[in-house]
Amino acid sequence: TIQAVAMAKQVADTDTTVLLLGETGTGKEVFAQALHKASLRRDKPFVAVNCSSFSGDLLKSELFGHVAGSFTGALKDKKGLFEEADGGTLFLDEIGEMNIELQAQLLRVLENGVFNRVGEARPTRVNPRIVAATNRKLKNEAVNGKFRLDLYYRLAVYTIPLPPLRQRGDDIQALAGHFALVFAKQFNKPVPAINPELLKCLREHQWPGNIRELRNLMERLLIINRGEDLSAASLPADFFEDTFAEQGDSFDLSDLETRYIRRALHQANGNKREAAQMLGISLSTLYRKMEEYHI
Repeated sequence: TIQAVAMAKQVADTDTTVLLLGETGTGKEVFAQALHKASLRRDKPFVAVNCSSFSGDLLKSELFGHVAGSFTGALKDKKGLFEEADGGTLFLDEIGEMNIELQAQLLRVLENGVFNRVGEARPTRVNPRIVAATNRKLKNEAVNGKFRLDLYYRLAVYTIPLPPLRQRGDDIQALAGHFALVFAKQFNKPVPAINPELLKCLREHQWPGNIRELRNLMERLLIINRGEDLSAASLPADFFEDTFAEQGDSFDLSDLETRYIRRALHQANGNKREAAQMLGISLSTLYRKMEEYHI
């Protein structure tokens, strides 16, 4: 969003630790990469790790490295990601998944710039810029003892919230166009236009998977595209599945009716008489509702 980009610009050319807050799929790693490219460290490595992808011991070795013989299978010395990112940026995704022991060691690096490889007594000094990210309410977890409070405050020197895609209606058209361009180039196809009906569907969708879901959808649409404009008729059936359980009381009956009509039209391949039969209403009622809801 414009606000998030403006916040990033304010801190890009500093070494300040940044904490990105947002749901899964909101583009936190892409944002971290952009932050790195705008920084004075842009010519140094950008290294990313998802903390939820490793168990505690494996993550420790991944971050800090190890020396040969320090544990079973450690046949040779191995640099950790902190050393790989020295002088550049280390992106710690899903930082809330890190165990308490590792949190203490991370705090030491943040405060003193030193750590020990697994199995080595001699400290190693490094200077990466840390950008962390979480989809959790990390402050609440810290207050409740599930995350180190001192580490939280050390990470949250500068926080940037990345809102979910469903709250970024103005961004959807630009993002969809960007992904259409990317995948048209990848599949060696002409860049198709996005017709208004499809754009309306994209704007009304709840996007539980956020930018990742939109990216995957546009890839699918480009795979099956045969040179025509991208239209709502190409959307997969599960795109129209209702996500009301996730929306709480934020929808009304017109939303519900609109979704059912769109789904029926999609399943009937645009045949309005067939769609009306599916919905159990007359054709004239369907036309009236389509006009009412601007479908």
